[in-house]
Amino acid sequence: MYRFLLTPRWWGINVFVLLAIPFCVFMGSWQLSRFEGRVQDHRAATEQAASGRHEAARPLAEMLPVDKSTSGRRATASGRYGRQLLVPGRELDGKQGFYVLTLLRTDSGRALPVVRGWLPGKADPAKAPAAPAGEVTVTGALQASETPGDNGVGAQGGLPAGQTAAISAASLVNLVPDKVYDAWVTLDKADAGMKAVPATAPAGTGLDLKAFQNLGYTGEWFVFAGFVVFMWFRLLRREVEFQRDAALGLVPQEQEEQDGLDGQEGQEDTSAPAATV
Repeated sequence: MYRFLLTPRWWGINVFVLLAIPFCVFMGSWQLSRFEGRVQDHRAATEQAASGRHEAARPLAEMLPVDKSTSGRRATASGRYGRQLLVPGRELDGKQGFYVLTLLRTDSGRALPVVRGWLPGKADPAKAPAAPAGEVTVTGALQASETPGDNGVGAQGGLPAGQTAAISAASLVNLVPDKVYDAWVTLDKADAGMKAVPATAPAGTGLDLKAFQNLGYTGEWFVFAGFVVFMWFRLLRREVEFQRDAALGLVPQEQEEQDGLDGQEGQEDTSAPAATV
């Protein structure tokens, strides 16, 4: 009854199933490993940010460029404060507010974005306290440049003068005349009554939408593998039932009509006169 499995049609079906199931399992396992890797990175970044607050600050030059090993660690830099900007739409302790961002001109000739603190409400230059004058030394958590869409960073455009949506060299290069570090610092202690902004994990290490997309893709690939197995058994069952019905003479009407047409064509072929020379 199962001899049909050796027909060319079923050979093709079987080969497809044998290739599709391992492929789906492999892709599901790979997506699961991506999710687990993001979870591990998130845990490591969180632990690093927590431990970084108790470490001795290191000179900024030794911490660049910012990567997963240096993000969140304490850095120190000296210079003079220059242009001040506001970063609207930032949440802290469940409240909406804005960052006060001031550019620190260092001896290297470049400017370091420094988040001096957070204030509640809409971004208003009148609320932002002026930066200290003269030579200052800042100490805080080193952060990588932001990208819109990561860590709650908005992508709004058309902001008023003196505001920026993201803290990044790419965004600030058009707003300030100085060359800007591809990094920024959030102060350990905020200035002038503002709240200090806590360090965040670098992009790609949090349990964000991408992480849960990996988890969703994992489920999809395993569902695909199960669907392939289900469809193979369903086709097998239908074929077995057809073979059983055929053995009992219970052939579907369409098949009987087709057999009748085939028989008529065969009779016409045998009754056709032989060609004469």
